[in-house]
Amino acid sequence: MSARLRQAWQHRGPLARLLWPLSLPYRWLTALRRALYAAGVLTRTRLPVPVIVVGNVIAGGAGKTPVTIALVRHLQAAGWRPGVISRGHGRQGSEVRPVLVASSTAAEVGDEPLLIARATGVPVFVAARRAQAGQALLATHPQIDVLVCDDGLQHLALARDVEVCVFNDQGVGNGWLLPSGPLREPWPRAVDFVLHTGTAPAGGHAPRFALRRTLAADAVDGTGRTVPLTSLAHERLHAVAAIARPEDFFALLRAQGLRPEVCEALPDHYDFSSWQRSPDKGLRLICTEKDGVKLQPLYPDALAAPLRLHVDPAFFAALDARLASLSSTASLE
Repeated sequence: MSARLRQAWQHRGPLARLLWPLSLPYRWLTALRRALYAAGVLTRTRLPVPVIVVGNVIAGGAGKTPVTIALVRHLQAAGWRPGVISRGHGRQGSEVRPVLVASSTAAEVGDEPLLIARATGVPVFVAARRAQAGQALLATHPQIDVLVCDDGLQHLALARDVEVCVFNDQGVGNGWLLPSGPLREPWPRAVDFVLHTGTAPAGGHAPRFALRRTLAADAVDGTGRTVPLTSLAHERLHAVAAIARPEDFFALLRAQGLRPEVCEALPDHYDFSSWQRSPDKGLRLICTEKDGVKLQPLYPDALAAPLRLHVDPAFFAALDARLASLSSTASLE
């Protein structure tokens, strides 16, 4: 049904039209909630450092976490001391937790926060309320001078200084709200920057910048050993992806000249605790980097293929200018 819905969301066809009346209450509730925050009836928590929210307006994966990682690495190179906050989708519990690279599990903190912590080395905290995660992170790491929120465009309880909206190559689909379309909220809406693969989404006034995704040259197994992807071109592979758009990962493998014999798509954030690999010993296991944080503790020989994000340099220049402007304003207050 999920695949059928995703297909229906690209057109205003019979299924989408059938579901359209169900989207009206969703639209009204979304508008009411935003109005209550704008009027101050519902309050926002402002943190003492700039907050950059990376999110999307469509259901399913748009590539927020790879953008967050790329953004954190840029901030580090630019001299900032960033930290990351997240809900930790799919984890057990909702309490505030630090993400500890050496000991945290995906079940405790979520697969995406654990991946971000491993990829960047910056402090990462998770909580159902992102502001609580930010407060705990800053109390523990007072040197942090900017926070990046992975997801949270619709989490209006957290005040933000910069909003980055990410789109995949399907854009806004048929332009309708859930469940008749892919939108979590009406588009266009005010954001500071739009990042997109494929054609830029129409509407809105935010500057748009292109993204391109490829796989890294090397895959990594659970022991840290690297294997060039080119060396796998003639091997029998079992590709596994538990992400929102698993077909994208399989396409990236094929673009590198790999031909997986088995392509297994699993639900997003699948925990792999009950998963069994193929009994065919001739198949080599390869997965996404996000899945690797859960799969490799069970199967250390599994290869994780890291994603590489190529971002228009003009985006980082525009972001730097915006942060400089925020710093200048703060120094005058």
